[in-house]
Amino acid sequence: MARPRFGLIGTGFIGRTHAIALSAVGAVFGERYAPVCELLADHSAEAAQRGARTLGFARATADWRELVRDPAIDVVDICTPNHLHREMALAAIAAGKHVYCEKPLANTAREAREIVTAADAAGVRHMMGFNYICNPLLRVAREMIAAGELGEPYAFRGHYLEDYMSDPAVPWSWRCDRALAGSGALADLGSHLVNLGHFLLGDIARVLGSLQTVHATRRDPASGTQRGVENEDIARALVEFTRGVPGSFEVSRVATGFKCGLAFAIFGTKGALEFDHERMNELRWYDAGAKPGRGGFRTILAGPEHPDYRPFCPAPGHGLGYNDLKVIEVRNVIRAIAGDAPAWPDFHEGARVQRVMEAIEQSHATRAWTEVGS
Repeated sequence: MARPRFGLIGTGFIGRTHAIALSAVGAVFGERYAPVCELLADHSAEAAQRGARTLGFARATADWRELVRDPAIDVVDICTPNHLHREMALAAIAAGKHVYCEKPLANTAREAREIVTAADAAGVRHMMGFNYICNPLLRVAREMIAAGELGEPYAFRGHYLEDYMSDPAVPWSWRCDRALAGSGALADLGSHLVNLGHFLLGDIARVLGSLQTVHATRRDPASGTQRGVENEDIARALVEFTRGVPGSFEVSRVATGFKCGLAFAIFGTKGALEFDHERMNELRWYDAGAKPGRGGFRTILAGPEHPDYRPFCPAPGHGLGYNDLKVIEVRNVIRAIAGDAPAWPDFHEGARVQRVMEAIEQSHATRAWTEVGS
């Protein structure tokens, strides 16, 4: 396979994580997975040139459309604010490029369906940036559930809590604008939690949702005036998976004290699993069949016997980090482009996640259980 040539759009926090992963993936997983960092686009020529120098790209442009049209680009990597995803993804698909898009896929379920339809018709490969499920220990959890080690799952509890907007002095930004961000905590954090639920237990069938905006206004740095926050700070939902398992979700961008509190617990007839990303190299397992006096949760530490850990480190318990999950994700993207492995999570999964989030919003508006559309 020829080395895929990547064009990266955006050099913010997420753009940098993608660039770091593109630079590291060949060193970690072998030369056959080393891409070419060909072209970088940002909002200005200066920013693009600076980003290309810093992040190791051969060329730079201030016009993302130029990147999409460039015949030297095989994969368009979208790392921009949410409202730009649709236009960029559709343009890349129309140009016959493979597309790797950071979550969420779009701002609405309708937009997500449009992107999926176009990608399938064009026959290009497409992948989503849901890196948390690349954690080797979450692969272990999924395998344990599938193998029946927990027995029959009967309850799921999940939350994703952060505090980056808990201070009312945090200024108004595009994340507070419905037209630019779509939903608030749901799009930014809840999309990961929904994808995690899908990864572990399958699709979600229906939801009962509740939304809350804690800080109704924030200071706009441009005008110096208070400006209304148009989306939610907190989202809560009861959910029911297609397989019949009930669960609860809580998502917050104002959860004081939490930095990356993506966590879940799954309870089954033979045991339970518990995980917290703030201790991302530990998976807690309870075996209900233990002898009397030998019960309690045991901690499984990430190690080289777990999928995708050994290429980073031969020693157990030393741990992986957030950027390492992106390296695994990029390896998965390159595998999918080569046809060596299925493309998942793909745009179909991105659209499924969008439908769940939209159903939670609809449920809040109607105060009733809402089916997740197909």
